[in-house]
Amino acid sequence: MKKRIAIFASGSGSNAQKILEHFKRSTVAEVVLILSNNPQSYVLQRADNFEIPSHAFTRHEFFETDGVVKLLKNLEVDLIVLAGFLWLVPSSLLQAFPNRIINIHPSLLPKYGGKGMYGDKVHQAVLDNKEEESGITIHFVNEHFDEGEVIHQFKFKIDPADTLEVVKFKGQQLEHQNFPKVIEGLLSKIKS
Repeated sequence: MKKRIAIFASGSGSNAQKILEHFKRSTVAEVVLILSNNPQSYVLQRADNFEIPSHAFTRHEFFETDGVVKLLKNLEVDLIVLAGFLWLVPSSLLQAFPNRIINIHPSLLPKYGGKGMYGDKVHQAVLDNKEEESGITIHFVNEHFDEGEVIHQFKFKIDPADTLEVVKFKGQQLEHQNFPKVIEGLLSKIKS
């Protein structure tokens, strides 16, 4: 039986797209739901393009009801993937899916993580501090921003001439190449 993945995203969903492509014909797993806290996010269109159900939720529904948890439980989700999701995950969701929620971050944690550190803000901080390398971190989610156990990190070199756009591109390349593979590896260890 295929493992079941739910993806949370707040924005355009380029990582969600790569995950959808990777698992489209997989015998291992399938994406069964895309969720977003932003009803205008392009990730919802991506879900529609792949004929995957989607759900946009409000802050109230996410933090003050059990609606999202019930939805995920009803769909028998095995793994929750945060792919550019900007809200802290509530304890009710963490308790319902222990060690079953993962995130991707655009730096080598613990550097440049925490509340407010996402996207271009991370890459700019890396450049401002004249780092010689950066990368991505795939990690389990806990009750704090970007502090869960690291699953895998992938690095790239930063050249002195690299701009924000170049650093962002290098990071996205690593994300797109590696996130789906790491997800597949994790799923193989999950018992149904």
